Amino acid sequence: MNEPNSRKGASHMENNLTYTKNGDYLIPDLKLEETKPLGRYGRMRRDYLKEHRPVLFNAMMVNGKLYPHLNEIEQTMNRRLEQMMPELMQAAGVTEELKARDPMTWVGLMNNCKAQAEEILLTELIYS
Repeated sequence: MNEPNSRKGASHMENNLTYTKNGDYLIPDLKLEETKPLGRYGRMRRDYLKEHRPVLFNAMMVNGKLYPHLNEIEQTMNRRLEQMMPELMQAAGVTEELKARDPMTWVGLMNNCKAQAEEILLTELIYS
């Protein structure tokens, strides 16, 4: 441990970055990938990671895995909501006949079904 260039308590990380010399400075060769805007659930996951899991957030950001992860969460949430809603609607008695007969009751039941599905999926996908 008495190497001349080692510092006490310094951690060593593997550095896979390439650099370009600009005068006396080495500038990392970073490039941003094309990303599409995040949807509601992708933003919620990003905010959760940023606030509650900052080490994971920073590691994913540096490795370029954050936005693909957030897009995957967005797509998975939407797909799972589409799968769950018909089951919840059937259990709650939400039908087209109810929609024609009593639209306000239908809207209330639909909102309840969506809130129930979102609560389950947020726990599974966003806040884990």
